Amino acid sequence: MEIESRVGKVEANQERIYSLLSDFTNLGSFVPPEQVSDFKSDTDSCSFTVAKIGKFGMRVIEREPFKLVKIANDENVPFQFFMWIQIKEVAETDSRVKITLRADLNPMLKMVAKKPLNSFVESLISKIETIR
Repeated sequence: MEIESRVGKVEANQERIYSLLSDFTNLGSFVPPEQVSDFKSDTDSCSFTVAKIGKFGMRVIEREPFKLVKIANDENVPFQFFMWIQIKEVAETDSRVKITLRADLNPMLKMVAKKPLNSFVESLISKIETIR
């Protein structure tokens, strides 16, 4: 299953956005509190609970300065997923951000998880758009 966010518009430069999103200690302020609880993080990893889905853990597996943060599940997640956060600067204080989530889910879990994961990705892009 693959979920792509809409392209978010952020009134900040690429470096500022990247520095916030590539350090998971900052990520807590971007996750939607109505969908996520028990958020814990360090620079490279985080864990949290997603409403109606369960406990999640993520870790940064690749950073391409100012352009890309690639994230994968940790060993506590019962399925494999990858999430890319792509950042493109259009002008000095005008950037675009897109999130792609790819998850390897069985058909039953896909039915249950698709709507909450889609909602999570869209809420995350909306929060990222508040960066100044």
